[in-house]
Amino acid sequence: MTVAVLGLMGAGPAWAAGGGPAPAPSAPRGPSAPSMTPEERAAMKYNAGLKQQGKGDKLAKEAEAATEAKQKSKAEAQARKAYEKARGDFEVAVRLDDRNFQAHGALGYVLRRLGDYDASLEAYERALQIKPGYAPAVEYRAEAFLGLNRFEDAKSAYLDLFAADRPRADMLAGAMQKWVEARRQDPAGIDPATIDGFAKWLEQRREIAAQTSALLPSTDAKW
Repeated sequence: MTVAVLGLMGAGPAWAAGGGPAPAPSAPRGPSAPSMTPEERAAMKYNAGLKQQGKGDKLAKEAEAATEAKQKSKAEAQARKAYEKARGDFEVAVRLDDRNFQAHGALGYVLRRLGDYDASLEAYERALQIKPGYAPAVEYRAEAFLGLNRFEDAKSAYLDLFAADRPRADMLAGAMQKWVEARRQDPAGIDPATIDGFAKWLEQRREIAAQTSALLPSTDAKW
């Protein structure tokens, strides 16, 4: 299923934005630098991809905030171009180092932002095979589930995050709320009763989160 790049913005910062994963260590450069290992080359590509991804996220936000159609269209096109470049870098990174779970997860992120939800899910699944329970992949995979209208899978992911990583669960709840608002404006073939049922479930979960938040230590979402 393919949709426009801004079809589902998500609830939290991008993989490389504030609170995102630390860039991989840079390999030494210069004439005297030893030959790089595949893992070091993968790290360089991963870092390059993070820069392009960050650029794409910034442009995507500009497109979302744009009030003029021409300005919005231009920002969307530029965001898509940046995400495509990031995808290329991440694809090289995972070919060079298939155990780099962060690169797999980042690849899933940009694929989702490009609207390729099925390929995005494959990348997230690989990240989670390498590092089970990796919260960023769990959260963003759930957003891909929403893009495919896989409500029960998205709910299950929320419950897992609620138990293991409350800030991530809150981010997912925000993405779910945006999905509800978008589908109420344009159901896209989904039964309005289904949308209302999902919205009610989400409201109940957010009430529970509010009631229990005082019991949690003060933490920020971390990658």
